[in-house]
Amino acid sequence: MTSKRMTVIAIMILTALAALPALAQTPSASPLVQQGDELYTQRADLAKAKEARAKYEAALAAKEDDYGASWRLARVLYWIGDHTPANDAKKPLFQQGIEHAKRAIELDPNKPDGHFWLGVNYGVYGEAKGILKSLALVKPIKAAMRRVLELEPAYDHGGADRVLGRVYHELPGFAGGSEKLSLEYLLKSVGYGPRVGLNLIYLADTYLSLDRVEDARKALETVLTMEPMPDLLPETAEEQAQARERLEKKPFKKK
Repeated sequence: MTSKRMTVIAIMILTALAALPALAQTPSASPLVQQGDELYTQRADLAKAKEARAKYEAALAAKEDDYGASWRLARVLYWIGDHTPANDAKKPLFQQGIEHAKRAIELDPNKPDGHFWLGVNYGVYGEAKGILKSLALVKPIKAAMRRVLELEPAYDHGGADRVLGRVYHELPGFAGGSEKLSLEYLLKSVGYGPRVGLNLIYLADTYLSLDRVEDARKALETVLTMEPMPDLLPETAEEQAQARERLEKKPFKKK
């Protein structure tokens, strides 16, 4: 082996060794965020969801993972607000969710999490206010979801298409509502998330508005028989109850 070759190998070894301390110092995921995530998996118990919120807030205070904690706070505040009975109590939770989602977008506008949970919190905040009082939110909801579609169309199992489909279903015609557009978006959402109950429930509601009762029935019956996704066990249990309730209503009764 020539001395020149030995010198090259020595330089390569020293370079590799020099990199080891840097690798050892690579920060791991925030312990507080991890604890919050574990609690969030137990969100069917609302007290656990509130504990998850506290962990994410602690992570923000400790500056462990500003981006991760911010979008997760927007998500958990949506869940807590959605399971809070009174609209007056819901609205401040959704408003906080909006602020945390905006912060996540400021920190990284090229990831879908902040945009998605901003649009979701806008949507439920608008529902709590009343559709006619919240028409000004339609434009930012659409903008948020279209940005998600640009970044990651499959995010949240077709979440952006799900939200847009619901928006076009809920909006009155004079404000831009369209059952045709609703159906287009919701069919896309089902394509991304065929085992997401909410995709199918929203699709069933749109089918009913189009007087396609049997298609609506099929969608709801699919919710009842599908295998729940591991990350959506609490949602699926609730959505199956909603599907049963819808199937008991007049459009589906045998004549």
